[in-house]
Amino acid sequence: MLSIFRKKNKEIKKSGKDNTIEAKELMDVKESADVKEVKTALFIHPGWTLPAEQQYVFRFLHNELMPLQPNQISIAGVDLANTPNGIEVTAFVRNSLQKKVSFGETTLLLLDEEQSLIARQSFDLSELGEIPAESSMPWVFRFPANTIKQEIIKDSNWTLAFELAKPHTLDLHESWEKALSAEEKEGLRKLVASAGKPKDGEVNFMGIKINHNPGENLSVTLMIRNGTKQDIHLHQIPLAAKDSSNEVFAQGVFKLEDFTVKANTSKPWTFIFPSSFIKKNDIDLTAWSIEVINN
Repeated sequence: MLSIFRKKNKEIKKSGKDNTIEAKELMDVKESADVKEVKTALFIHPGWTLPAEQQYVFRFLHNELMPLQPNQISIAGVDLANTPNGIEVTAFVRNSLQKKVSFGETTLLLLDEEQSLIARQSFDLSELGEIPAESSMPWVFRFPANTIKQEIIKDSNWTLAFELAKPHTLDLHESWEKALSAEEKEGLRKLVASAGKPKDGEVNFMGIKINHNPGENLSVTLMIRNGTKQDIHLHQIPLAAKDSSNEVFAQGVFKLEDFTVKANTSKPWTFIFPSSFIKKNDIDLTAWSIEVINN
């Protein structure tokens, strides 16, 4: 039996908030809006076999939901319960489009009243099948114990929300923030945007600028690109620079202090190779690359 039905009927009421987004934020859809609002119809998953009494409960809860605007997807939180294995959340998945929709792998966030994270979990929402046009379907989402970040202090006004992909942005060190002009900062923002996002979970380095006068230090400016969902803290980076012949002409280990690249951002930094790090005299920099090496 679902946790929601372990309560007495008079205790069953909607305790969560709604998370509503434009459908285009989650899927590739294009629709015109020829109505002002959409009153969804209740749809029970074909694989669910519910007694008449439980169907009545869902019908009652559904009738309490607010209409949606056209072209929206929404999750309306209904019930939240602690279980021995984690947290069980009952919610309506709602579709105001004039056509059926289906989902794939989707990350959901469980947030408390202050919008702080309770739990985060990736769900295979293809299990829901197709949600008909202008319909709301009840579903149960289970967050295992290892996904829970904090205890539930209050089991009301919580939100089950879609985690939407945020744009990859520029992260400037405080010293760069002060030293660069507005025009230079805008140029870096455009560079980050044109380079696109790194692959999920990937950290890579992109060369931006190189300066070298024979017999002197080598200056290399890189963009450190963090494609993970966590801030990364770098203490030292072993780098090798290659010229157009693909030969390593400079190599060294650079120590960093208090150096953080925020989640889903790119941070530029300049590395100075002293002459002792340079291994080659005739260097052709018509093409060059930089890579992190293993010590």
